[in-house]
Amino acid sequence: MPNLRSNWPPDYRAEYTKRLNLLQMCNEDKKLREALVIHYALNPIDWIEDWGITYDPRVSPPTPKKMPFLLFQRQVEFINFLQACVTDKECGLVEKSRDVGATWLCCSYSVWLWLFVPGASIGWGSRKELLVDRIGDPDSLFEKMRMILDNLPVWMLPEGFSLREHTSKMKIVNPVTKATITGESGDNIGRGGRSMVYFKDESAHYERPDRIEAALGDNTDVQIDISSVHGTNNVFYRRRMAGEEWRPDMVPTKGKTRVFIFDWRDHPGKAQVWYERRRAKAEAEGLMHLFAQEVDRDYAASIEGVIIPAMWVKAAIDAHIRLGFKDDGVKMAGLDVADEGGDKNALAIRYGVVLRSCEAWGEGDTGHTARRALNKCREMNVQTMNYDSIGVGAGVKAETNRLLAEGPLKLDIQQFSAGGSPWSPDAPVIPRDHRSPTNKDFYANLKAQGWWLLRVRFEKTYKAVTQGVKFPLEDLISIDSTIPQLHEIEMELSQPTCSYNGTGKMIVDKKPDGGKSPNLADAIMMCYIRRIRFSTFAAPENNNYSL
Repeated sequence: MPNLRSNWPPDYRAEYTKRLNLLQMCNEDKKLREALVIHYALNPIDWIEDWGITYDPRVSPPTPKKMPFLLFQRQVEFINFLQACVTDKECGLVEKSRDVGATWLCCSYSVWLWLFVPGASIGWGSRKELLVDRIGDPDSLFEKMRMILDNLPVWMLPEGFSLREHTSKMKIVNPVTKATITGESGDNIGRGGRSMVYFKDESAHYERPDRIEAALGDNTDVQIDISSVHGTNNVFYRRRMAGEEWRPDMVPTKGKTRVFIFDWRDHPGKAQVWYERRRAKAEAEGLMHLFAQEVDRDYAASIEGVIIPAMWVKAAIDAHIRLGFKDDGVKMAGLDVADEGGDKNALAIRYGVVLRSCEAWGEGDTGHTARRALNKCREMNVQTMNYDSIGVGAGVKAETNRLLAEGPLKLDIQQFSAGGSPWSPDAPVIPRDHRSPTNKDFYANLKAQGWWLLRVRFEKTYKAVTQGVKFPLEDLISIDSTIPQLHEIEMELSQPTCSYNGTGKMIVDKKPDGGKSPNLADAIMMCYIRRIRFSTFAAPENNNYSL
């Protein structure tokens, strides 16, 4: 089993010594070699840990540029993810930050398949031919795989294998088992015949992805999209939004794309100091949009009118820990009721201003939805629940009335009509500033008001965390980092955009460019729309809502 390291970087000198000792023992003991081959055929993680390599030209001595590939926890989970996709014949998508090793892991796994699965056919594609294969360039995919093969002992390679003879331009052939790894680029991706698995590198950046999808759909059961994010107007984004985030302990839904999140925080060598340094450099060079996409995985970085920027959401994660306040206060919930057509219900619960729970589940009927939500509220001692009362949500009211008839509920249940008029219609948008427009003149409906007030919370929290600005506690928001669906919550909160209708009032588009409905985020918005007075968190030096 791999040695999962908490300290980083690893001791490469000790690892070289261990590998040399293993190589010497194998060279002297044929039975050990045979036993190891049998073991590695079932354990790709152990094979990578014992023989895999990676390459980084940026490192400085004494760390070698070509080094043993030693996996951290999230990388181990990623190999398990790939293996599960191939075994179950399901597609996968990897949403990644830069420099987490995803491409090297996929290349290593491809070579493992090529070595140990007879007749395996592995495809690779990227938007340019030079990115797929360029002899001598370790940035190209096939040169990475050649480096991995070149590092293996002769006895592990197929009999008669020669790098010169069996690795041609964009093709690697196993002369014994006939397994192949083939490469394609641009619009030709997917046109080279059937594959057991096909890896699409940086697929969010393809120029004509629809042509590629049409070709691949007939030629492989397992597509693995690997990419940093690149806006929302592409197939990668649509597939990601339609997919299901994968976790090691989950039971995946058959037929849904499995989504693996590779965040920079997953890398034990990347601390907050690394992030701040890289961010400052991007800001100084005017490249914050690229930083937001490639490091923060912010799909909305290049989209105009985003209501809640991703960096504000990230600042709110565990803000109560950073700023030193507790989750004391009223316990409230927001319930977003699923529409028809595969939509999901979502329930968010906060303690004070700290989001403590947020979950989604399949449709069911509104009676089941109401009972599940009420049971969760009882379990977490919630005092008030706002619920979406439009359309099918009206059925929640009928079920709660029935439950009330059976006995008293210690829960105040309030309707939220997204299309209704804003609350406090004659009050100014900026509290106590009567020169600002009134709520009824600024917001087209209650949904717009709810989303804008949520934006204000995130903006103030961002300023409190990053700039030390003081605000009353009731104006802030914190997201518990232990919530299982944290990645999904981050993405959904930064999805909606705003614009203005013909009368100049703000409207909200929750599903720009074909995204799915942000059910979790809607539940959070309903959970926080009511502002509850607490004791003051800090002297309110700036108590105005910022527009």
